[in-house]
Amino acid sequence: MKPVAVIPSRYASVRFPGKPLALLCGKPMVQHVYDRCVESGAFDRILIATDDERIAESVRRFGGEVAMTSPQCQSGTDRVAEVARALPDAEVVVNVQGDEPLIAPVSLKALAELFDDPSVEMATLVRPLEENERANPNVVKVVRAENGDALYFSRADIPFDRDAQLGGSPAGIERLGHIGIYGYRREVLARIAALPPHPLELSERLEQLRALAHGVHIRCAWTRFTSIGVDTPEDLKKAEALLRTRS
Repeated sequence: MKPVAVIPSRYASVRFPGKPLALLCGKPMVQHVYDRCVESGAFDRILIATDDERIAESVRRFGGEVAMTSPQCQSGTDRVAEVARALPDAEVVVNVQGDEPLIAPVSLKALAELFDDPSVEMATLVRPLEENERANPNVVKVVRAENGDALYFSRADIPFDRDAQLGGSPAGIERLGHIGIYGYRREVLARIAALPPHPLELSERLEQLRALAHGVHIRCAWTRFTSIGVDTPEDLKKAEALLRTRS
């Protein structure tokens, strides 16, 4: 059975109220995310999870499936976990962020296929890190083990290169940026959602550190495609320009 995709979609964004319904090349942003999921062919079912009837009505108009969730959900992960509890046959659930309208379908497929390995508990996406992104705390970095499991995520420049100032650097250092799409075995998702925030998570403001800190292994799927997370109206303009270029 293929995974189920859940797209958490919240109207009351502090920096960009109504973000899921913001028009991008004439379509609501949430529809672009839904379309990327459909194009990937990676999912048995795709649901938009929201507590807002305005978003729900928009989704129904373009033919998507809505899962209404509690307004008490504190995060996208909580919203996805609530939907997963109502889907007892879904072995794997993928949280596709509702503000990633340019996520490459092939990247979603690569992440979903990681779960063909029954040992994979949780998975995410990584990409090559640009040199000019190393000092940018808004770009999350990841270091992974030889088997592809994440060792750590940080807003800092990791791994630190101690010898760089001396004109040398170890060969084979892999510098990776993180794309915040996650897949979970249903029981792992339920366990993570029930845990309180971890000090590492609160320090970095990265909720995937809750999973790592509690011993959950996160397998990383490599993709050469980057994406643009839309957090502000300015990001939306950048996403629209890039989408028109790709079209």
